[in-house]
Amino acid sequence: MVGFFRCSMMAMAIVPAFAHPKQPPAHHEDDVSYPGSVSVFTVPGTFPASVFSSYYVKPGPTNQPQPILYDPVLNVTFPFNLTDPRNVPDSSDDPVILPQAAANLSDATGEAIVSAAVSEVLRLFESNNTGGSDTCSKCTAALAVGKMVAKLAPTHFPTGMVQLCQKLKFSTYSSCELTYGHNASGASWTQILAYADVAGLDGQYICSYLRKGTCPYPTVTSVKAKFPKPKPKKPVVPRRSGKTVKILHLSDLHLDPRYSTGSEANCTSYMCCRYSEPPANGSVPKISVSAPLFGYYKCDSPFYLAVAALQSIGPLTGTSAKNPPAFTLYTGDMIAHDDEVQASRAYIEASELAIWEMFRAYISGPIYTALGNHDTAPADYETPYAIDNNGTLGQQFSWNYEHVSGLWQHYDWISPNVAHQAATHYASYAVSPRQHKNLKVITLNSDLYYQHNPFALLNASNPDFSGMWSFLIDELQSAEDKHQRVWINAHIPTGWDGGSALPNSADYFYQIVERYSPDVIANIFFGHSHEDQFSLYYRGNGTAQTSDNALVTGWMGPSLTPLQNLNSGYRMYEVDTGTWEVMDAYTFFSDVGTYTSLPSKEGQGPVYEFEYSTRDVYGSAINWPKTAPLNATFWHEVTEAMEKNTTLVELFTKYQGKSSAKSKKCETEECRKAKICYMRSGSTALGKQCKSGYGSVQ
Repeated sequence: MVGFFRCSMMAMAIVPAFAHPKQPPAHHEDDVSYPGSVSVFTVPGTFPASVFSSYYVKPGPTNQPQPILYDPVLNVTFPFNLTDPRNVPDSSDDPVILPQAAANLSDATGEAIVSAAVSEVLRLFESNNTGGSDTCSKCTAALAVGKMVAKLAPTHFPTGMVQLCQKLKFSTYSSCELTYGHNASGASWTQILAYADVAGLDGQYICSYLRKGTCPYPTVTSVKAKFPKPKPKKPVVPRRSGKTVKILHLSDLHLDPRYSTGSEANCTSYMCCRYSEPPANGSVPKISVSAPLFGYYKCDSPFYLAVAALQSIGPLTGTSAKNPPAFTLYTGDMIAHDDEVQASRAYIEASELAIWEMFRAYISGPIYTALGNHDTAPADYETPYAIDNNGTLGQQFSWNYEHVSGLWQHYDWISPNVAHQAATHYASYAVSPRQHKNLKVITLNSDLYYQHNPFALLNASNPDFSGMWSFLIDELQSAEDKHQRVWINAHIPTGWDGGSALPNSADYFYQIVERYSPDVIANIFFGHSHEDQFSLYYRGNGTAQTSDNALVTGWMGPSLTPLQNLNSGYRMYEVDTGTWEVMDAYTFFSDVGTYTSLPSKEGQGPVYEFEYSTRDVYGSAINWPKTAPLNATFWHEVTEAMEKNTTLVELFTKYQGKSSAKSKKCETEECRKAKICYMRSGSTALGKQCKSGYGSVQ
């Protein structure tokens, strides 16, 4: 309660002191209604220094703050060089974890094995297609060679991986060395090859991952989910209370503590808005767009933008220390898009702490956070405990689970028992808000079904290899037995255009959703895309997409970061406390295109404003009853209206990018049909059936 009291007092002290609200124009009763005291909020141009107790570098008109952060869980103060914008590391000193070698070989022997293996793999790929061989069979044969090296000479495996990456052009976000080197993810790949079933489904996925087109991307091999009890024939149907609470949905802040004001904001490669050394010849590099104090379209969020967004929440949503939201959902991705070797464990921990300290300054009540694919080191990677029966390899990411769960308990957002659950379940946990015991919020670690987490490719024929789906089923069954409603909170969407979740895992999740919807699961919340989107789940695995078969909605929250070519935004829901159905959803945004001229001469910063009410915009298009919830039936009927009214799809596309002037438009029939198809796709398989290429407006 101490943390809650401190948060409340800070919020009361800070928000009024820095408020520059602009009152909304007078409107009639049938006009749009605003949830807050204002519809437009102009943030001050100065940074509220009281957010942090002390600084290595104080905030100023030409530089971002560098707060001094003491971690109450780790009992450490993070050093300045961890986030110093002028000294971004090119290597990491995190522990390098390798599988135990099958034999005690000398370095010379290990190097010889790697050299021979590289030659053999290159020979396989350079050989003619004889004897029925194709690129996929060549690749899986090459993986068998790699598996042998990973087991015999694990310390030398990353060297061979880098060489093959360079020769065969593996998929990589940066250089082969930075991606697959010994101090990057090379150690992880050593583990993956050592434990993978390279001749089976694992091998097909790994080949497709490493070099697109080498193997066809696998389709669904459906595994039937097992449930403790059959679906009740006469389920307990919750009743609406008629009382509503406000719930915030924030996502994808991607705080960049290394953001350098005045650096190149319009760069051609990641990361923009980062300091670069002047040329050795003493010339001054030409900057096309000077990184603004509050952020830019090709950059992650600086401290100034993070606090600006938080300052706007109270006035725009009508929440405050005296009238707090029931709780806040954060659907993942706190950490910036750093290269593999730049995001160390300590960097992740410091960023997590900085973000939650800022959140506590402006948001009262608990914040239930799902980890995103960038909230770990290396990014995207999480290991199933079962990789070595919960041994050293299975526990290698527990440092993060223990840290975040400890902070959540420290802030009094979750109890010690729930914190223990999170620490031992991949930072996944189930919690009932103190004042609302008829609801359970189940938070998942979606990296365990993410297509770009190569550890998730292990034992690919078993979508519950991590045990996370069993955890979800157990919590849902308990909720059903206790007549509780459930909200599921995760980062990676399981559907939309099919580009994020592994097919088998998405199919398994769809089965779980169908079993426990609509009477237990009331809503599902995601982030990740940075865009304002939704996906629907239907009976029959989506084979009969009708309003009668629509079960539940997956809401995808807009991002706070403007990356890539988006505006900054967030959402608030008004929710019935009896059924935990969404009665309205309000979305807010800030035009990042104005940031190059900020702060203004009047000392003003960004403007955050009300963008739209879901009920007002879409409900009127289908004559939706004013007292009916915005459930899956509502959204399905909206998609039917879109089939007849192309303007609705174009409006959806505008909101998808948070009204960004840089967003792609949707003006063709092919695009409109694809968008509607995505909206009805709650799984990867369904999303893949839609026309590709229209999923994002970035």
